[in-house]
Amino acid sequence: MGYKLKKIINKAENVVEEMLHGMALANPALIHSEGLGVISRKEKASKVGVVSGGGSGHEPAHAGYVGKGMLDAAVAGNVFSSPDPERILEGIHQANGGKGILLVLKNYSGDFMNFTMAADLSGMDGIDVEHVIVKDDVAVEDSTYSTGRRGIAGTVLVHKIAGARAEEGGSLLEVKAAAEKAIQNLRSMGMSMSACTIPMIGKPGFVLGEDEMEIGMGIHGEPGINRTKIKSAKEIAKILLDKILDDYEASGIEMKNSEVALLVNGLGATPLMELYILNGEVHAYLAEKGIRIYKSLVGNYMTALEMAGCSLSLLKLDEELKKLLDAPSEVPGFSVSYGAVKTCVK
Repeated sequence: MGYKLKKIINKAENVVEEMLHGMALANPALIHSEGLGVISRKEKASKVGVVSGGGSGHEPAHAGYVGKGMLDAAVAGNVFSSPDPERILEGIHQANGGKGILLVLKNYSGDFMNFTMAADLSGMDGIDVEHVIVKDDVAVEDSTYSTGRRGIAGTVLVHKIAGARAEEGGSLLEVKAAAEKAIQNLRSMGMSMSACTIPMIGKPGFVLGEDEMEIGMGIHGEPGINRTKIKSAKEIAKILLDKILDDYEASGIEMKNSEVALLVNGLGATPLMELYILNGEVHAYLAEKGIRIYKSLVGNYMTALEMAGCSLSLLKLDEELKKLLDAPSEVPGFSVSYGAVKTCVK
């Protein structure tokens, strides 16, 4: 018996452009450059432009973070595929306010090659371009798509920090420095309970048993650390946080008595009910460790189509990062809530 593709689409080859078209219609402050896979701010500003992007299928990343206070443009490739340099070059031009461009990349080989090539082409056009590379996933050192650690949902926090610094008038090097500080203090790890189906392929990319989960799986279905029986929310919180906190310690970053931003991210098919249950367990566990949650983000921030699962991200904060995280933003895909005081260590 064959696999029947069940998705609300027209033709599989048109999903990216039709998705971007619908997003722009829902958000009048955005412009869709038809045929080029670019979403940009309608209101242009004379400041450093912040541009990100990558393969589609991770919505609301990346186009959902375009707007005042975050990205100036996002470039979408095909599902789970890097956009080509021509598309990225268009995104750079759309975001160019005359003060230079910062590219925020996730650490995947195709993204690095194509974004840096577009940066070189932009230099020929007289546009000053810098880039940063997010590699927040502590699960594995190398993966199917990357040399070195993968970039996953913590990238959204880098968008926020860099966008806020650019919005307040920082120079290109100052915006880059803020983004680099966020990257250095950022750690993430995820898990999955089911596969996802790329429309052009039409069947799941892998199989997990009904009672199985995979720890450390990537946002494209890359293998993680191990497969195990389904665990409780409390156990999942401990497994993911222990690996994250061990990595901070190995990097020489002291976490006890620190303040963090927490991102509890759904991969597309996990109900908010479950993410909020997990959030409660994360708050309790971090309180035991003497770590205060300054702000919580719970929801679908960087998905993997309809994959069931989640990731946790921690960003260790100082006063500068707090201020940039608190700065206002007007984008479709980003919202923040304050951590529950009763679970925070004073």
